[in-house]
Amino acid sequence: MKILALAGSIVGSKTRTAMHKFVELLQKKYPEHEVTLLDLADYQLVFSDGRNYFDYEGDTKYVTETIMAADAIVIGTPTFQASIPATLKNIFDLLPVNAFRDKVVSVIVTAGTSKHYLMVEQQLKPILAYMKAHIVPTYVFIEEKDFLRKEIVNDDVLFRLERLAEDTVMVTDAFAEIRAKKDAEYDF
Repeated sequence: MKILALAGSIVGSKTRTAMHKFVELLQKKYPEHEVTLLDLADYQLVFSDGRNYFDYEGDTKYVTETIMAADAIVIGTPTFQASIPATLKNIFDLLPVNAFRDKVVSVIVTAGTSKHYLMVEQQLKPILAYMKAHIVPTYVFIEEKDFLRKEIVNDDVLFRLERLAEDTVMVTDAFAEIRAKKDAEYDF
């Protein structure tokens, strides 16, 4: 199974910290799976101009093709102005409308305050659903108070990250089994 952890911002450290911790927990529990961390801060992406994703070059081509090749995607995003960052929205715009068909997507959100906890429900999940993702229903919301010196210090958050890793793998396995049975019906 190919699992992609996507840190969806080019600024800040909290989302990056959360994604690194998530990947650490995921690799510890599921060493048999291929886990890739893509931190958008490490890449120079162009803005979407309507081309097909495989027509781009350089970092943009690498990032979009890596996303398309994944079986499961864990999106980490900060909350900026009560919304997702433009860098993450650009990723969605670079991809085809059905980019997440047959993919499981789960979410980790960081925010300065609990007032933004519904941002995922109101903005991110509708985009993911439109792009045909199988969305893991629960997500991990991490507030500023849960971090200290680039470490997560809230044990409950760490537990929820472990649970999200389990749920992501379990749902991905379940959908793979369902697809295999469906393909067997058609003798593929």
